[in-house]
Amino acid sequence: MAPILLSAPMQGWALPIDQVPDAVFADRMLGDGVAIDPTGDGLYAPCDATVLTLLDSGHAITLRTAEGAEILIHIGLDTVALGGRGFSPCVAVGDRVVTGAPLIRFDLDLLVREARAVVTPIIVVNPDRFAITQCTTDRQVALGDLLMTIEPIADIRPDAVAGGADAGDILTRTITVPLAHGIHARPAARLGALAKRYTADVTVTRDANTSSILSPIGLLALGVRYNDPITLGARGPDAADALDAIAALILSGMDEAAPAPAPAPAAASPARAAIDGALLGVTAAPGLAVGKARWFRHAEIAVPEQGQGIAVENERFASAITTLAARLAEQTRHSAGAQKAIVEAHAAMLDDPVLRDGTQAQIAAGKSAGHAWRATIRPLADALRAGSDARLAERADDMLDLERQLLAVLEGVETTVPVFPPETILLADDLLPSDILALDRATVIGLCVARGGPTSHVAILAATIGLPALVAIGPALAPLADGTPVILEASEGLMRVDPDADTLVAAQVRLAQAEMRRADMLARAGELCRMADGTRIEAFANLGSIGDARLARDNGAEGSGLLRTEFLFLERESAPSVAEQTADYQAIADALDGRPLIVRLLDIGGDKPAPYLPMDAEENPALGLRGIRVGLAYPQMLEDQVRAILSVRPTGQCRIMVPMIASLDELRAVRAAVTAAAGVSIMTPTGTRSGRSSSAAIRSTAART
Repeated sequence: MAPILLSAPMQGWALPIDQVPDAVFADRMLGDGVAIDPTGDGLYAPCDATVLTLLDSGHAITLRTAEGAEILIHIGLDTVALGGRGFSPCVAVGDRVVTGAPLIRFDLDLLVREARAVVTPIIVVNPDRFAITQCTTDRQVALGDLLMTIEPIADIRPDAVAGGADAGDILTRTITVPLAHGIHARPAARLGALAKRYTADVTVTRDANTSSILSPIGLLALGVRYNDPITLGARGPDAADALDAIAALILSGMDEAAPAPAPAPAAASPARAAIDGALLGVTAAPGLAVGKARWFRHAEIAVPEQGQGIAVENERFASAITTLAARLAEQTRHSAGAQKAIVEAHAAMLDDPVLRDGTQAQIAAGKSAGHAWRATIRPLADALRAGSDARLAERADDMLDLERQLLAVLEGVETTVPVFPPETILLADDLLPSDILALDRATVIGLCVARGGPTSHVAILAATIGLPALVAIGPALAPLADGTPVILEASEGLMRVDPDADTLVAAQVRLAQAEMRRADMLARAGELCRMADGTRIEAFANLGSIGDARLARDNGAEGSGLLRTEFLFLERESAPSVAEQTADYQAIADALDGRPLIVRLLDIGGDKPAPYLPMDAEENPALGLRGIRVGLAYPQMLEDQVRAILSVRPTGQCRIMVPMIASLDELRAVRAAVTAAAGVSIMTPTGTRSGRSSSAAIRSTAART
């Protein structure tokens, strides 16, 4: 049998499995392999294979090759505790994937903040059948680089075959699993390691499915969750001892026991559910609103099934992709926080090769571009909604949103949200994230949605913009007529329908009081910040977009201590022009209303590459071609950025920060391109040794731009 070549499933730093800071992986309890410390946000198939297991939390996946090799990829350490947050699987169990196909998208920033580590082991979990004959470690790897070569072991040990222990009666024991996240990769490895101390064959059964305890993949496939009953079975001369030990380990909680669950809240009593005809829902964004109900419903965009020819439809599809990508890029530049992240997610989905390849295959079969796009993306969204993972089901809305946005471009349809009267509380069967972004906050003061959930992007956006919202109200919302007076008490999870005069007045008084408190807090946000002893503290904001600048200004920031200019340069095919940069820097300066603005020169390279700047991988990018050294290597790009910053008016509002300084010579080189004072970001060891000289050089030339 020919060797199996595994390519790097993500970009990052490849390291030996021994260096993973977790004994389960470092001690090869699950098998041998390699690990990658990722610098991107996607996991891709390292070979042609079938998806064998995919944990509900989305952090780990197992693939089986045609030869039978089983490859476990575990994104980060202890990431099961995130409960699915930050992970968006692109495949399902049973799917066949080709090398390079997207498997899981993940939020690297969230993992860095909340996981124990982001290092990702890639493990051959059936080492009794396959051995690693070559692997790449201790260097940067790009997506698709050769990572490992594995080959089948010619003579499998007889004692590795199930049923090798002496025959005898099967002993069983049923226990309840106390592990907060069920039996995932790490507990499975520990259980297998313990079972190997005994000669007995041990199995684990959940419902009607059974796995050998020596098979971590089989245990993962069982999908054992917290509080699930499982049955342990053992046969062999030491079966009783094995059962005792394994049951005791599981019941100990394995350092992952869930806290005693809080008493379940009492179900809504009939009295509460029927109070004044109130409708109950799930709070998506807290708050109080008083107004009139107005319905918003999407009309399905009509598309022809048959195309006008493959070449014509491919051109229409490519043009629509380009147009929508540009719109999303523009929205990203003018948004911040959760809104920016959601738009970026839509842009990433638009670039998904699975969607593009599927659409082009439909076009090749004679379908129109619109029909092909819908026929590709709609089943994927439906599959997410039909799954058991509520968070993944909510992500289906993003796919439907993207479907609608591209169809609107293809068919020339306007998808703007209608203009509603003042004091509208919007009702909908379902809403898309782009609907929320398009709402006029001057007229729409609340949301009530029949479907959805509290972690959907619609809910997140509503909370971000301070729009009271209820979701998951269900069919009880349908009979409500346009114009019905309502009181939305989103914080309480209810909406009162057609309230009496006294109830209405009481709600309006509460609303007025809340508005007074909010106005007072905003007024105080503009006050100067001082410590208890009177020491003056300036409150500056870090910015990455025009939206960030507006948000900082409105919430009392006295200026910006760092504007990250990478947002202008990344995720595009060429560097921005002087005019484009000037316009964005000026818009941010204007949004700050004259407050100080410190602009950091472009900081890319290493883990933040730009596709139009060819740079080789380096062992330590921070000391290599990174930060200002990229600008010095591409002097025209540096000159263009400096010219754009110097063009900002009024003169004196901007200062310049030079990133990743490692020597005084670099700072002197920058002075050849800029005459303004520069703040230095010292982030390398050599930079600290030249700190005093750098400060002196800055002081000697300090001047506002």
